[in-house]
Amino acid sequence: MAITQALANSFKKELLEADHDFTQTTGDKFKIALYTSSATLNSATTSYTTTNEVANSGQYTAGGGALVNNGTSIASGVAIVDFADRSFTGVTLTARGALIYNTSATVANAAVAALDFGADKTATSGTFTIQFPAFTTSAAILRISG
Repeated sequence: MAITQALANSFKKELLEADHDFTQTTGDKFKIALYTSSATLNSATTSYTTTNEVANSGQYTAGGGALVNNGTSIASGVAIVDFADRSFTGVTLTARGALIYNTSATVANAAVAALDFGADKTATSGTFTIQFPAFTTSAAILRISG
């Protein structure tokens, strides 16, 4: 069991089939769910699962939370997507990684990307924040280049 940071292979195929819309205000709805170190998330993950998801605590409930899409851009042949940082307040939890998934896609709760935090991250009666990287062609959370 391990979490490996990766775009979901199914997501790559679904992009070519126009199943994901990252338009900022009118596009699909995306969520992020948190997982323990017992989870298996990687490029073969196809959809959201409750298996080894962190337990409900404070503002965090099964399925995770909605992401705010800050838009898309392209520069130097690299297309990028940005999400606002996501915080869950009043929580006591330990998460090793996360899954970004699309609740609006043709495939129900289609996986977009597995995120590996590199180690267990803990919040105790506090706030757990997922901080997304800079909205640049070399750092954005989702990048597509030719």
